[in-house]
Amino acid sequence: MALESLQREGYLVTRLDEVIKWARKNSLWPMPMGISCCAIEMMATASPRFDISRFGSEVMRFTPRQCDVMIVAGTVTYKMSKVVRKIYDQMPDPKWVISMGACASSGGMFRSYSVVQGIDQFMPVDVFVAGCPPRPENLLLALMELQKKIQGEPQLGGGRVVPVSLPQSSTPSVTAQSA
Repeated sequence: MALESLQREGYLVTRLDEVIKWARKNSLWPMPMGISCCAIEMMATASPRFDISRFGSEVMRFTPRQCDVMIVAGTVTYKMSKVVRKIYDQMPDPKWVISMGACASSGGMFRSYSVVQGIDQFMPVDVFVAGCPPRPENLLLALMELQKKIQGEPQLGGGRVVPVSLPQSSTPSVTAQSA
């Protein structure tokens, strides 16, 4: 239906990198790293009350090769940080990280030798979610912030213009029509 009206009324013109950014921001597939109590709140975002599927993120995969957003929810120890980093490295590019809760963001109330005082010490973090434990609404807000960040990323290819040479034909392929 819409395609016929588009053919009658005009053209749809956009840049390819804008379409790719739109598709990426509306289909974020999270890799849930539910390490402690924040994981319960992360699971609650998939319930009908909060409905994470509005953002295209209802497909929570437990394999890093199918995910592009890692949600680290809970206390990370130094022993566990190597595993979390390895899973992050296995994710395909582009990839993003959400640090959910006070424990993942700053170590929380655990000021001990075994707890990492913020996961940003061993991996890049794009969005921090505050709270102990944070409400599901906070995680949805973090997804919206991540969508804004993805939409505002620079052009694909670093904004470079790559010259493309087309073969020159001796006869023009488009003929002028007389009105």
